[in-house]
Amino acid sequence: MKVERIQTLALKQLKELPTQFIRPANERPENTKAMEGVTVPVISLSQPQDLLVKQVNEAASEWGFFLITDHGISPTLIQRLQEVGQEFFALPQNVKEAYANDPSTGSFEGYGTKMTRNLEEKVEWVDYYFHLMAPPSKVNYDMWPKSPPSYREVTQEYNKEMIKLTNKILELLSEGLALERNVLKSCLGEEEMELEMKINMYPPCPQPELALGVEPHTDMSALTLLVPNDVPGLQVWKDNKWVAVNYMQNALFVHLGDQLEVLSNGKYKSVLHRSLVNKEHRRMSWAVFVGPPNEAVIGPLPQLVNDQNPPKYSTKTYAEYRYRKFNKLPQ
Repeated sequence: MKVERIQTLALKQLKELPTQFIRPANERPENTKAMEGVTVPVISLSQPQDLLVKQVNEAASEWGFFLITDHGISPTLIQRLQEVGQEFFALPQNVKEAYANDPSTGSFEGYGTKMTRNLEEKVEWVDYYFHLMAPPSKVNYDMWPKSPPSYREVTQEYNKEMIKLTNKILELLSEGLALERNVLKSCLGEEEMELEMKINMYPPCPQPELALGVEPHTDMSALTLLVPNDVPGLQVWKDNKWVAVNYMQNALFVHLGDQLEVLSNGKYKSVLHRSLVNKEHRRMSWAVFVGPPNEAVIGPLPQLVNDQNPPKYSTKTYAEYRYRKFNKLPQ
């Protein structure tokens, strides 16, 4: 299946954007500008536990999104992660194509351009690399880049840090719901929780005011832990307006996804977000999606449901949820 890569298209130095990338007028960045003077929550993990629980609970309930600092992940490791990702995308095109995925056959892992097509057949200005990182029993290392040679070692090291951080954030979120700290992790499969890496690569775009890197969506995962390069572009939806997320050195972005909204019965919010692109600069991000295994049954937690707060969401397996989300069916 021949796919035109955005990176290849960008090398042609186009003056105008091909029509398949031009969003409808109501979606274009030029017509949907971000709110000025509003900043997203930034939370330092070095604070006392009670303060942390309060701040995380507020951010998760009001925004579904926050930045974390003092997270204990070495800046050198983050830098190495970014370097190996950049090196992969700098490889000759034919080398990258050896890793091409084919979502039409259900094989999402590998090198790709566009995970889903929306109804108007508009395409997003992004190439990506996607693979599973955990649990070890499900990881297929053949789907990880062999070049650069250090990719596997660096990514395995980063995966260990992501598991530690995931555990910490899920504990804080559980306590914020007045639950035992292990409750959310156990709902999501304990050690069978799946961590997926998606490296997003947004090349310079000739008319960024007309395009989107990623269209507005919520993540179907439970959590997404993301580290960007220094070119901003992420925007989150708050109070019926877009809010731009500025780059902050060594901060990680935390998105709450659909599974945590369901488990919390709507107390926590799955954040609607989108990605803009840039005329001069390449934007990249490294997103780690944390979700339950397919067979996990996810629904509002019984502890959070009563006559005053009936369940707002149906209970189903994660496999069923994913199928419905991918096929744009009601949940």
